[in-house]
Amino acid sequence: MNDSPVIVRQLSKVFHDDSRGEVRAVDGIDFECRPGEIFGLLGANGAGKTTTLRILSTILKPTAGTASLMGHDVEADPESVRRKLGFHSATTALYPRLTARETLDFFARINGYPTRRVEERVQLLVTRFGLGEYAGALVDRLSQGMKQKVSIARTIAHDPPVLIFDEPTVGLDVLNAIELRNIIAELRAEGKTILFSTHIMSEAEKLCDRIAILHRGRIHACDTLANLRVATGQHYLEDIFVHYVERANTVAGPPHPSRL
Repeated sequence: MNDSPVIVRQLSKVFHDDSRGEVRAVDGIDFECRPGEIFGLLGANGAGKTTTLRILSTILKPTAGTASLMGHDVEADPESVRRKLGFHSATTALYPRLTARETLDFFARINGYPTRRVEERVQLLVTRFGLGEYAGALVDRLSQGMKQKVSIARTIAHDPPVLIFDEPTVGLDVLNAIELRNIIAELRAEGKTILFSTHIMSEAEKLCDRIAILHRGRIHACDTLANLRVATGQHYLEDIFVHYVERANTVAGPPHPSRL
């Protein structure tokens, strides 16, 4: 029996565009995420990272293939998937007219956290993220750094076992980006399974236990950084990434218009 928290098999997503025709954003990918690891999806913009994660979070339906989270199929049982998942991205919006505390309370309740324990959970998060002084302030009036903390706390308000971070540091300054990476590492230490998408090589190097290199909707390599170094003879992840992308382009030829 496979006990991996996230299992993806031959997952595909095809969009139809009036000008380009069939667009294969995700093209038959397979991977698993193990308990307590940070699994990285590394690829350039448009590689298919966000589409993959939106399928896993039940925002999009796959065209083909399957994906399950904590044993729940994303199509057959999306409600159970959402209860087991926290999703965060740089574009995750907060409700500006709620206070920080109200935001955490709302997301804990809507995602099924036991009602009798919500107040305790919210206070724990307020303390953990240093929100005490700002807990009663409207989100819209918080600094960018404090909004980031509220957003992350909101993501884990219902204490989900699986977390998705989709390009989470885009638009953050250096210090806020470092703080976010530290928080993600802490969550891994707590046993969370984390999917982390990025196009920033240094982030993947520092955080990810295993890395999947995604290009044109396909995974071209998936392993630990140490094993990828051995396989390619390259040390830096940037060079490893280029190795697989160039090999993929050589095999596949120039990108088809439907993949641009």
